[in-house]
This record gives sequence, C-alpha cells and structure tokens, in this order.
Amino acid sequence: MPESNFIDYVKILCRSGHGGKGSVHLHRARYLPKGGPDGGDGGRGGHVFLRGNANLWTLIHLKYTRHIIATDGQAGGENLCTGRNGEDRTIDVPCGTAVYDSETGQFLCDVTEDGQVVRLLRGGRGGKGNARFKTATRQTPRFAQPGEKGVERTIILELKLLADVGLVGFPNAGKSTLLSVISAAKPKIANYPFTTLEPNLGIVTYRDMQSFVMADIPGIIEGASEGRGLGLRFLRHIERNAVLLFMVPVDSDDIVKEYGVLCHELETFNPDLIDKPRVLAITKCDMLPDDELLEEVRRSLPQDVPTVLISSVAQQGLTELKDLLWRTINDERNRIPETVTHRNLDAQHREQAEDDFIFAAEDDFDEEDEAPDAGGKMVNSGEREWSDEYWEEDFEDPDADFQVVSDPDDAK
Repeated sequence: MPESNFIDYVKILCRSGHGGKGSVHLHRARYLPKGGPDGGDGGRGGHVFLRGNANLWTLIHLKYTRHIIATDGQAGGENLCTGRNGEDRTIDVPCGTAVYDSETGQFLCDVTEDGQVVRLLRGGRGGKGNARFKTATRQTPRFAQPGEKGVERTIILELKLLADVGLVGFPNAGKSTLLSVISAAKPKIANYPFTTLEPNLGIVTYRDMQSFVMADIPGIIEGASEGRGLGLRFLRHIERNAVLLFMVPVDSDDIVKEYGVLCHELETFNPDLIDKPRVLAITKCDMLPDDELLEEVRRSLPQDVPTVLISSVAQQGLTELKDLLWRTINDERNRIPETVTHRNLDAQHREQAEDDFIFAAEDDFDEEDEAPDAGGKMVNSGEREWSDEYWEEDFEDPDADFQVVSDPDDAK
C-alpha cells in the first residue's frame, strides 16, 4: 500500500523529568557562625500530558517526533531557595485517540473531547533540603533527600475516528459513492476493489439544519479479522460509531450470506461490535428493471435488522435512509456510552512495522550527582531509604497518573 498522510497508529517514547535534589547547606555569616541548616528543596520534574485537539485528524505529526521528554527539576539552593520545576511536555492528539502500553498492550487512557487534558506520565518528585529535617534533637541535619526519577514508558497511540454512522461493506459495495452523494466529502471512486485506502469522514445534512457525521472505511472481505485484504488496519475506526450501516449490493449472489459474513468479521475483531445498532442498506437498486424484482428482494432480506433499498447514482431511497439513520442515532437506547470499554492490544491487533521500531534514549540521571554547592558545607549521607511520609502531599495518590485535568497547571 502506498504511503499516506493518514496515520492512525504510532509508537513513541515518553519520559517525564527527574526531580531535583534537595540541598545540604549550613548557613554561614560574619556575625552568625552557627546559622543552622538552610538547604532548599529540589523542583519537581516535568509532567507529560495528552491534550485533545479538534483541529487534528491524524497522528502524522508524531510519526516524525518519536521522543517526548520533559525537562528535569533543578536542585535546591541556599537560603531555603527551592529549585525550579521542570518544563512539562504536552502532546496534542486528535479526539478519539486511545493510549496503550507498548510492552504489555494494556489500555491506559483515551482522549475523546477537544481541550481535554490527561496527565500521562508524572514527573519525579523533588527532594527536600536539609532544612526540612531540622528538629529539636537534630539541629544540624547533614543530609538531604535526592530527587525522584522520572517515568519512562514506550506507548502506542491508536486513533479511532469519532462518527455517528460507520459504513461497513465488501469492496465496491457503493460506500464511497453514497458518502459523496449525501455529503460534501470527495472520496476516491473507481470500479475496482479497495479503491478506498484510508477512512473518509463526511457531514450529512438533515432536515431543519441538522446534521450527523458518517465515516467510510476500506472494504471488508471474508477473513479480514485474520489479516486478509486490508485486514484489521481500519476496523478500529468503527468501534466508536453509534450506528453501523451495512451495505450490500442488490446484485450479490446471496444478500443474507454476505450480511452474515460482515457481522461475523466484526464480532471476531471485537465482540462488542455485534451489540451496536445496525441498519442494512441494499445498494445499486437502479440495476433492477422493474418493481417485481424489488419486491422479491425485500422478501429475501433479514428480518432482524431495519432495511432500506437505495441507489446513490439515481438518488433513490436516500431520504428514507437518512430518516432511518436519524431515528436510530437519536434513539436513547443507541447513545454512545460515556465510558467506552477498550480491549487491550494483543498480537493480532498490533501493527508489526511500528512494533519493530527501536528507541535509544540516553539516561542522564545519576544518583551520585550532588546539588550545587551554594557556598556552605555539603555532606553526603550515603544511601538512604525514603518512605512516603517524606514526600510532598500532592504525590500521595499512586493511581493519579492518568487523571483528567482541565489545564496542565491544575496537576502540579
């Protein structure tokens, strides 16, 4: 398949910043020889955020920016000076992007709304300076807390287009033609299989200045769930659709059989798809010469799904189709759930070309490095275990890595 600007699956390396070390400093002044400890705290490392951006519709900008690394926090200094926090990194992604761990395939989070911000990786906590450990019985602590390491993780971003109606059918079933007729989209149309090589979105206008979004994906063939044809590459895009519009040409050898094959392929790919509301459209009905053949076709159609006979070229049945789709979309029972259940990535649902991409990132964190000397006495206390009680309170929740925030500044 030729190269395309539509990128919906990409593997990147993200790393949050390391926390700065606390300072071990003893105050010295001309008339204050024993001023006591005044080492400041280290700054926290930068976070890594994901942010939904409605102006993006592909992940191509991340295909050529594989490393997203936040900066480290600065070490503390004298006179209780706190080190500067590391700079955060924000990754803009299209709405409908799901995030998976590259090593395990575990689903981590998703971004579905414009402006939605999710903290993907938490920056390392800054260490406390020796002034924070001064007590009545320990008036001159000669140790400070080291900064915490940042988090490094290789993730997979998978784009699943958000649309109200998803078109499902074999190659040359008339999906692209329908989309071009009832919307302003201009997909490629030709008389050979797999003309459509990437998803297309179109806004379908409806009565009273209303509209809904329709998504066209490349044709599905028998065995697509096992990798035949274009395989699993684009089936992910119909997972977020509210309604599935199955399209079978009227000249098919067995309409019921083809409809059953399509349902089987979707169920094999993701069992949750079989529960989505469905509409069956019989296309190319202008090929039948009289009404008697149309009635014969109607009698042979499946009874468990709403059906409509259409012809995109002859503009037949399109109003009836839009009425049926509008009623199905707005049925309260067919609303897209606020929380979509995502499957974990397994070997069958991965793209080998991206999985084979190898990263090499240099680890610049050295536990032996000390905070810069601000003019006082520096003492290294050696290895020391630091329990959670010594860390800042805003890092107490270990499960807050993927918290949704309205603005990156809300997650310190």
